[in-house]
Amino acid sequence: MNTRTTAFPALRRLLAAGLALAAVGAGPAWAEPRTYTIDPDHFSIGFQVEHLGYADVIGMFLKGSGSFVYDEATRTLSSGRVVVAADSVFSNHKARDRHVRDSDFLDADRHPEIVFEATAFELLMENDGRLDGRLSGKLTLLGQTHPVTLEVSLNKAATYPFGHRKHTLGVSARTSLLRSQWGMSYGVDRGMVGDEVLLSFELEAMRD
Repeated sequence: MNTRTTAFPALRRLLAAGLALAAVGAGPAWAEPRTYTIDPDHFSIGFQVEHLGYADVIGMFLKGSGSFVYDEATRTLSSGRVVVAADSVFSNHKARDRHVRDSDFLDADRHPEIVFEATAFELLMENDGRLDGRLSGKLTLLGQTHPVTLEVSLNKAATYPFGHRKHTLGVSARTSLLRSQWGMSYGVDRGMVGDEVLLSFELEAMRD
């Protein structure tokens, strides 16, 4: 019997199995959470709310910043924080914007910041490289903090083709909330202003 012929294939199979197990076991070591900073030049924060039942008012917040810690390999979010300047609200109507900034709504003098703290990301589906999931967190508005959940799409992730040329992740997010939950109840009982507010976020975040 030729022991050389029978032993070497068995040895090769054993080595291959060992390398495969080593690769699987080494997976967590490759995980590398990185900080992503939102590019303020590519950060859009929109809102939409019903007005008197006739039509919705659509507006934006013009100033916001934030960052998050995310591992693209394991698709794990470690932390995240977004801060929006309450007095940056814009609806293309100066008198209305002044009203929204006052104590009936945002009370921007007493509560200048709207803060979202992210706590977890749950991946639901992958579609042509885009990752769809749910982002859980806490929203602080008017001095009150309550949980919120956003529907999130992680879009393109690649080196930016010009300018800063950093690795950049594009994100789209949507959610709705009842503003009365945070104590902002002006106009709700009389049907002047809707309680439900739709929020949308479009952003590009650069990996540090």
